[in-house]
Amino acid sequence: MAMRLSGLMSGMDTESIIAQMVEAKKTKVTKAVKAQKSLKYKQDAWKTLNTQIMGLYNKSLSTMRFQSAYMKKTTKVSNSSVVSVITGENAMNGVQSLKVEKLAKSAFLTGSKVGKVVDEFGDEKNATGSNTLGDLGLAEGGVGYINVSLENGKTSRIAVNSNTTINDFVGKLRDAGINANFDENNSRFYITGKTSGSEGNFDISSNDIVGLDALQALGLDYGISNVDNSKREDVIGLRETALLESLKKERSGLLNERDAMMEKLKKYASQLEAAEDEDGNKYLADLKDKDGNPVKVEDLTADDLTEENLKLLDKAMTEACDMEGAPKEMIDDLRGWNIEWKENKKALDEVNSQLVIDANGDVQDLSADAKKKIADKVDAVLTRPTGDELEALKKRKTEGTDAVIYLNGERYESSKNSFEINGLTLTVNSTTAENEEVTITTQDDTDGVYDLIKGFLKDYNALINQMDKLYNADSAKGYEPLTDEEKEAMSDSQIEEWEGKIKDSILRKDGSLNTIASAMKRIMMEGVVVNGEKMYLSNFGIGTLNYFTAAENEKNAYHIDGDPDDEHTSGNADKLKSMIANDPDTVVAFFTKLTENLRSEMFDIMKGTDYSSAFTAYDDKKMQKEYDEYTTKIKELEDKLADYEDKWYAKFAAMETALAKMQNNASAVTSLLGG
Repeated sequence: MAMRLSGLMSGMDTESIIAQMVEAKKTKVTKAVKAQKSLKYKQDAWKTLNTQIMGLYNKSLSTMRFQSAYMKKTTKVSNSSVVSVITGENAMNGVQSLKVEKLAKSAFLTGSKVGKVVDEFGDEKNATGSNTLGDLGLAEGGVGYINVSLENGKTSRIAVNSNTTINDFVGKLRDAGINANFDENNSRFYITGKTSGSEGNFDISSNDIVGLDALQALGLDYGISNVDNSKREDVIGLRETALLESLKKERSGLLNERDAMMEKLKKYASQLEAAEDEDGNKYLADLKDKDGNPVKVEDLTADDLTEENLKLLDKAMTEACDMEGAPKEMIDDLRGWNIEWKENKKALDEVNSQLVIDANGDVQDLSADAKKKIADKVDAVLTRPTGDELEALKKRKTEGTDAVIYLNGERYESSKNSFEINGLTLTVNSTTAENEEVTITTQDDTDGVYDLIKGFLKDYNALINQMDKLYNADSAKGYEPLTDEEKEAMSDSQIEEWEGKIKDSILRKDGSLNTIASAMKRIMMEGVVVNGEKMYLSNFGIGTLNYFTAAENEKNAYHIDGDPDDEHTSGNADKLKSMIANDPDTVVAFFTKLTENLRSEMFDIMKGTDYSSAFTAYDDKKMQKEYDEYTTKIKELEDKLADYEDKWYAKFAAMETALAKMQNNASAVTSLLGG
């Protein structure tokens, strides 16, 4: 960029002078920008119109050229609450009778409510998918197998044990070929067949004690299973072993906990033995061992902690912890010690009650009572319900059934509540009453064919009217696209009005528009040959309005005589609907040929060329090339304009510099002359 000096020496308004000079040169840029904007308006107008053209091409013309589009049937039923009908192209006209004997149902099993589980805080709550069968009461020891049998003969064997989670079991049921879900809110299993009808039937059973016990825990024991009684002793042995090991582990942990508590107690023996009441009496002066002899805290054993001794210790602990300067560690260790000791003792007593322990404190076996409980649980599983109890269990499961109908006296079965028979799709919703027959009447859909033709003409009219409107638009002479500078001097409404005039007239007398519009009008007027006779739209009561009375840009639109929605022709005799009813073959033959001819003509016009893309009614490629050329040209002109501006700024800067030198020289001469 040239150096810019604003008339410092000359006193000239350099900026204004150069601006005026540049403005004169700016005309070429402005002209090119406006031409490009005008081209953009034209592109946008054609894109919109082309979308409408393709709408007619792809919708009506691509459909109505095939006879299948006119093969419309309609079916009415005398009781729609019993059956609904979809009419296919190949359905036969006629009246049929229907009786619905049975609806299809899916096999369904609703499990009984599973038991509550106990969380880590000892609170009861509903089971979740992450809970194990052990949490639901399945005893440890051994693996059981649950059999899932499907109607198609497929059988799956699912292994379960106390560690199997509910989610695991649900996944295995699904893998076996049935739909399964565990509802945590209701604590129940819900199971259905993969398909409706008898083919979706299933059975869930077990022939071993562990498996059946698992089904009971899951609430899925809905019937008698063939249990192998010979495994009874094995199962009892496994469960006794599992329980014994579990109790040993629990007992060991409780004993370790007790020993740790004794160590805490003895750690603070001196503080505890020093604790005294308000009268100066030692709390632990009366501490006795299990034999009644005085004993020190450090010499206490677990057996010495009688109820009386615990009371004394509790008082001593309270006093010791409340004393000023009591160590925080002691306070933390002894606060609540008494309660924790009692809880430990209670748990240990419960465990010991289930065990046989020798004089040395070693566990020998389960107690007789614990063994009996195990045997009773196993025997309860083996003792299956009978009578009313069994019937109640069985009602939790319903078998899938097939739908059965009689159409014209012929029996049909389906695993679904739908039947496809001779072109009709029947969906049954309820059974028929005794001695009730539903009438199904199928006939040609005259209204459907009429609406098809009416819809085609509506789309055609909308397009041809729009084309005429664009082609016959008022001239916008004197209106050019606005520059940014011009817009700044106008209001938004003025800008919108100005640009609207340009856009509305942008396709006025457009050659491409005239080509496709004229071709479409010609095809519609030419008619086609049907059975050796030349026929026209007028033969079917379809024509344009009087040229002199029709509205502007609606002179080439077609109207149907007798159309109740057409204010111009609603009072005329309805020739089209009559011909559809009495001579449908002629109607179909005419409109298939007419729409094919129109489609073919439009296809030829919209073929891709060097100037246009396929299925485009205007030279979109050529327009885009011109648009891009304008972009390049505008850039070049703007660069030249900038260079021109810089050139004059450079010249004026040189002039200012020269004037400055002259002034300096004059000052020097004056100084030498003594001026």
